[in-house]
Amino acid sequence: MSDQSNLPVLVTGAAGYVGRHVVTALLDLGYDAVAVTRPGRADGVDPRARRVEADILAPGFEVSALLEQSGGAAAVIHLAWQDGFTHNAPSHIDNIPAHHRFLTGLAAAGVPRIAGLGTMHEVGYWEGAIDADTPTAPTSLYGIAKDALRRSTTLVIGDSAEYVWLRAYYILGDDRRNRSIFAKLLEAADEGKTEFPFTTGKSKYDFIDVAELGRQIAIASTTAGATGVINVSSGEPVSLADRVEQFIRDNELGITLQYGAFPDRPYDSPAVWGDATRIREILAAREH
Repeated sequence: MSDQSNLPVLVTGAAGYVGRHVVTALLDLGYDAVAVTRPGRADGVDPRARRVEADILAPGFEVSALLEQSGGAAAVIHLAWQDGFTHNAPSHIDNIPAHHRFLTGLAAAGVPRIAGLGTMHEVGYWEGAIDADTPTAPTSLYGIAKDALRRSTTLVIGDSAEYVWLRAYYILGDDRRNRSIFAKLLEAADEGKTEFPFTTGKSKYDFIDVAELGRQIAIASTTAGATGVINVSSGEPVSLADRVEQFIRDNELGITLQYGAFPDRPYDSPAVWGDATRIREILAAREH
């Protein structure tokens, strides 16, 4: 972070499912973290963080006003996103211009380091490890929007700032706040159910706990020189069946999976995961 190290690190979407964990990770690392949230949406943010309320996607929003209010920025981690759990919501496409305006505005305002949050859904169907050079062919509005945003902002920002695009995979943990199968299992247990309809569970995915994801995002976003697409992931493919069975055991849910009750989706890869080489190198360097 060089001569900017005395400035704060801003996190947009700081009250979101991932954002609150990124804020906590930054604070634990010793950064002055500024949690940027929409007005009235700061509940659950680590109380150690400074808080700034702003609707950064609103028409006419001025990046300069945010930077003035926060006291500048050594880095900005842009996590804010609408309808992240609904992959074909029209808002993904509708909001691309606002996200583009915000990210490129940060660079134009002189923010030296900018991080955007991507997703494996930018890639679309793929078998095997995903790395920075894997071609993208997204099949959902969410994936299309993220892919378009990454491409357009990378082109415009260019060399005017260090720009890192952090590509996330299958997230679990803090499961009451997401809409994953793990949240549905908790709800089923709450309702007293002892059986849960399931697929074959054979497909393998890259699972990462949201707290560890927050740590990886915080470190990668503040590591000078780390740019381009970086996977924030475990790098380890695990079958859905194994991970769900482990979740049931860990939480003592008393639920039995009904394998084969639902067919496997034809567009799901038999195995897909993130190549974690770069993030492991970054984490190792910061630990020494």
